[in-house]
Amino acid sequence: MSKTKVTPEEALAFHMEPTPGKFEIQATVPMTTQRDLSLAYSPGVAVPCEAIAENPETAYDYTNKGNLVAVISNGTAVLGLGNLGALGSKPVMEGKSVLFKRFADVNSIDIELDTEDPDAFCQAVRLMGPTFGGINLEDIKAPECFIIEQRLKEEMDIPVFHDDQHGTAVICAAGLINALHISGKKIEDVKIVLNGAGAAGIACIELLKSMGARHDNCIVCDTKGVIYQGRTEGMNQWKSAHAVKTELRSLEEAMKGADVFLGVSVKGAVTPAMVESMGDNPVIFAMANPDPEITPEEAHEVRMDAIVATGRSDYPNQVNNVLGFPYLFRGALDINARAINDEMKIACAHALAALAREDVPDEVALAYGKSLSFGRDYIIPTPFDPRLIHRIPPAVARAGMDTGAARRPIIDMDAYELSLKSRMDPTASILTGINARARAAQARMIFAEGDDPRVLRAAVMYQRNGFGKALVVGRQDDVKAKLETAGLGDAVRELDVVNAANTMHLDAYKSHLYDRLNRGGFDRQDIHRLAARDRHVFAALMLAHGHGDGIVTGATRKSAHILERIGHVFDVDETSKAAGITALLLKGRIVFIADTLVHEWPDEEDLADIAEQAAVVARNMGLEPRVAFVSFSTFGYPVSERAEKMHKAPVVLDRRGVDFEYEGEMTVDVALNAQAQAAYPFSRLTGPANILVVPARHSASISVKLMQEMGGATVIGPILAGVGGSIQICSSVSTANDILNMAVLAACKVG
Repeated sequence: MSKTKVTPEEALAFHMEPTPGKFEIQATVPMTTQRDLSLAYSPGVAVPCEAIAENPETAYDYTNKGNLVAVISNGTAVLGLGNLGALGSKPVMEGKSVLFKRFADVNSIDIELDTEDPDAFCQAVRLMGPTFGGINLEDIKAPECFIIEQRLKEEMDIPVFHDDQHGTAVICAAGLINALHISGKKIEDVKIVLNGAGAAGIACIELLKSMGARHDNCIVCDTKGVIYQGRTEGMNQWKSAHAVKTELRSLEEAMKGADVFLGVSVKGAVTPAMVESMGDNPVIFAMANPDPEITPEEAHEVRMDAIVATGRSDYPNQVNNVLGFPYLFRGALDINARAINDEMKIACAHALAALAREDVPDEVALAYGKSLSFGRDYIIPTPFDPRLIHRIPPAVARAGMDTGAARRPIIDMDAYELSLKSRMDPTASILTGINARARAAQARMIFAEGDDPRVLRAAVMYQRNGFGKALVVGRQDDVKAKLETAGLGDAVRELDVVNAANTMHLDAYKSHLYDRLNRGGFDRQDIHRLAARDRHVFAALMLAHGHGDGIVTGATRKSAHILERIGHVFDVDETSKAAGITALLLKGRIVFIADTLVHEWPDEEDLADIAEQAAVVARNMGLEPRVAFVSFSTFGYPVSERAEKMHKAPVVLDRRGVDFEYEGEMTVDVALNAQAQAAYPFSRLTGPANILVVPARHSASISVKLMQEMGGATVIGPILAGVGGSIQICSSVSTANDILNMAVLAACKVG
């Protein structure tokens, strides 16, 4: 996979637009009428206040405490950047808060404390305890982080968890369970070498010891070499706990015959010679960030039998904390836990390990652009795995209940798992998966409108995000000037700027176009004008000749005009099987509306074609299609000849014998609302529809724009399906980010 390049300008713009920072607070109750305000505040609020004062446990019923975690730092060890201070750490803590929400639907707020004094820090956090259901400590330097965490765990009655320590340890333990399983070794027998005796390293070795690794088999090294009994230089009480009786003094000596290497140190700390000296089937977790102690390539060059994990997403087996902390807290919060104890961490590690040994769902394979199966290159699940949310928290919750950490045990575990499944926003993992697929595809993307600054920014982002090559249709000097105005002057060298004046293929393009259009009243002069002067025709000709893999356009002209132009090169009229499918994303749901682009007034055969094209798009985006043919009537009532074709379209699909669910005709509420659907038990749909096939293009357009303007839905599309090439048409109000999303869809060939 190619490495993603993020420019400083891009990173600053991301944090500044559309509003400064990365999240906002929203009310979950109505706040419109006087009565609402009386209940939310005075006098109604007095009732839950008194109830909580009388019985503190009811705070979990009447406030957001039970799903609220504080992400707290003093900024003394921010990422790999060192001591940036409390305020300098705020972007990271905001980021951590949104990861909690994105992966486990945990509400979280960031708190930056301006002190390096452990006593003052502990005092501040302890005093805030009543507000939160859990505390996630972050980016605090060692050894203060050990002191702070230990003291807060003793003084507070909610989970306190330092993710830099235990998050890394849990994922590392999960990977090690599977690596040892593959190499046929037992944790109590293996010789483990740890390099890096900071927060993460010590937490890793402590967790492995509590899982059965033997003290004498674990050698810990720091910058001064092996930590042995009797060593005085550079020691502290946390290192001393892991000192062993040994003659070994250097990492190099310790590595001889070792089964497992854990690195939380620095790039290049391990040499190929050290790897060569290890035991059979060595396990190497080189977790230094951003560059590992030794790369997988270097390790495999000397030892083909090595199992290697790193902290990076562009190598197999990524030790990624996002697999741990969101789900640990989700499970802990759901039992109103007093703490996250070792047993809960070990349960999390075993659940992650077990998940990696199972068959990988199609959507995860799609996301990675390759099939994944348990083995040396897949010992840890990927962050894209949709099963994490309903598999890991129940394991954590059970362990918490078994060890007495739960204030409120979960009675019905099956119902709990079901509630977790419905809790997550499927659109997030779908879009993440599409991005990963696009990165694997490395498509050459044709950006047809190189005279628009938004398009140019999207093209630069496409290339710098590692999706592939950006080909911009435009004039070199114009592109250069517009990029300089946008503060991206250095990017002009990265893009390929193409036009009729600088291509050697123009004659071939014109010949192809003449063969298609000469019986449509076009002479050679018309053909030259179209091919050489119309960027949409030129881009379509590039695609038709394999000189690019996809087109994104639509930012500067109306979609009807573009469709007509592309129609000179590809079959996209009403007689073809082409259709426009628009995706609406809102409140964790994704619904496709079809056809929004091609058919003015489709008949039942057209409607069946549209349904089939929409099903292809849905499957390509990782969804199992459920099609509803929608109208103002449901199953023939009220009677109307305008709705008759919607009634006939499912009969056409019956005849074709398609392999997806469909039903109709029905009103939109019956299609989307499970309660309304229950009134029609004979319906063939097993759940709410995710594809709405509408009677005409005007109803499609009205529906989409109404949802966008009034409902605040995110609109992706129209996705052009059923055409001979991958072509995506965005809307004229698209931002650079919207255009990039359409390019990513084109790269994945979703249509």
